[in-house]
Amino acid sequence: MKFCKTYQRYMQGHDHKLPAVGFKKLKKIMKRCRRASTTTCPDHCPVCDGTFFPSLLNEMSDIVGCFNQRAQKLLEVHLASGFRKYFLMLKGKGIRNHIGQIEEGKDLVIYALINAIAIRKILKKYDKIHYSKQGQLFKSKVQTMHKEILQSPWLSELIALHINLRETKAKPREVSALFQGCYLRFKDGKPSLTCELFDSFKMDINLTCSICLDTVFDPVSLTCGHIFCYSCACSAASVTIVDGLKAAKSRAKCALCRQQGIYEDAVHLEELNILLGRRCKDYWEERLQMERTERVKQVKEHWETQCRVFVGI
Repeated sequence: MKFCKTYQRYMQGHDHKLPAVGFKKLKKIMKRCRRASTTTCPDHCPVCDGTFFPSLLNEMSDIVGCFNQRAQKLLEVHLASGFRKYFLMLKGKGIRNHIGQIEEGKDLVIYALINAIAIRKILKKYDKIHYSKQGQLFKSKVQTMHKEILQSPWLSELIALHINLRETKAKPREVSALFQGCYLRFKDGKPSLTCELFDSFKMDINLTCSICLDTVFDPVSLTCGHIFCYSCACSAASVTIVDGLKAAKSRAKCALCRQQGIYEDAVHLEELNILLGRRCKDYWEERLQMERTERVKQVKEHWETQCRVFVGI
């Protein structure tokens, strides 16, 4: 079965009306273009570019927005405890049934991956028809706009959540709701999250901090999608751990891709932190001691500075 039909069947099988890639509509745009052209469609075609890319960009924005919102709510309820968990459920922010939460997480990961494949395939078709690389350039542009669903920090959090649930003592009914396509793997001592689903699609999320070159500790994902240790990200943004990433200036750049304005909405990856802490116990204990020493030092320096400012020294 062609992927287009597989994708349409998947999207139609959901009770909720979820944003999706308009495969048929986008293909019709390109067919109109080929009919309008006597030879081949040029690299910059007004028929395609005036409707194809704006339509796809709107769809990608809706998909990312929907995924982020639902994943954030699910993880908020799962990580909450005590009265807060009860309060969130009363507000209707989460599914009360634990098995339902597992199913929701699985569906969201599949939703993200199948849409990523759909976007990749439609852009590949665009480049094939136009004998160009405009589709690839558009994908790069979308990544700088943070509209690429694989950049979402909530995707790595959901994958980590499923691995955590699978490796803990889950009830038999709950185990059946999990899927086996996600793993934490170590190659030459370097960890990565791997997800293998749909059409031989494989996604690897590198979990080595590009600043300290070690396994990410207390991981945080920037808006550009890159993951760093929290303390390393603070250092790259020229802010203290006390002030936090919210205090970073808008011109502060990612240490890896050099994009600006990516610190304000950074996300702490708590499920990933739990997963790595359990799988890298010796390293985690050693790093925890180092981080505590550094944080105490920075807190002391911060309050000494505040005291000097207060007394006018």
